[in-house]
Amino acid sequence: MGQELYKNIYGTKELYVALYKGIRTFKYMRKNKKMNRISSHFIERIMLAVTEVNGCEVCSYAHTKIALEQGMSEKEIKMLLSGITEGISEGEMTAIVFAQHYADTRGNPSKEAWNRVVKVYGTEKALGILGVIRTIMIGNIYGIALSAFRSRIKGKKIEKTTLFYEIKMIMSIIPLLPAALIHAFISNRFKIDVIDFNGKQSVKI
Repeated sequence: MGQELYKNIYGTKELYVALYKGIRTFKYMRKNKKMNRISSHFIERIMLAVTEVNGCEVCSYAHTKIALEQGMSEKEIKMLLSGITEGISEGEMTAIVFAQHYADTRGNPSKEAWNRVVKVYGTEKALGILGVIRTIMIGNIYGIALSAFRSRIKGKKIEKTTLFYEIKMIMSIIPLLPAALIHAFISNRFKIDVIDFNGKQSVKI
């Protein structure tokens, strides 16, 4: 697809935050999909848009395969993986642009951008879209290290990461995932905001 790989390199702290945030909003993605508010095609477009920003090789391959199986054209997939939003329907454009913004800001979108999504789609659907974005962010952050490691053992030269970094990121999922699950559970019990901006309240569960 000609996609630039490993654009954003993340650390273990960012992986933990992504896991925590993704766990908290995964249920909204699942609920919106079940209620047909968000189609499978829409989900894949969002995931391809985020993957383009981060440059994750394994995610690009996996979601290209899924998108093709769902009937998305190669041309549309190539455009999304090139960061081109031309041809995206008006009803999906706001979500795609927000997804790109979310990845560009490394999971720290502006309040104005989020409010725009809520205004266009309503709170429930906006949370579903956020759930999709956060899910693929986890995949990208972990997948970048995994992709680089796989390429390295195949003898390819990897300049943007080190072997130590790749192994550290791959192995860190073992302690980080259960910690994030507990953190998310506690936050849900105490109704901590699902998204906030510099400590300011936005959306509670």
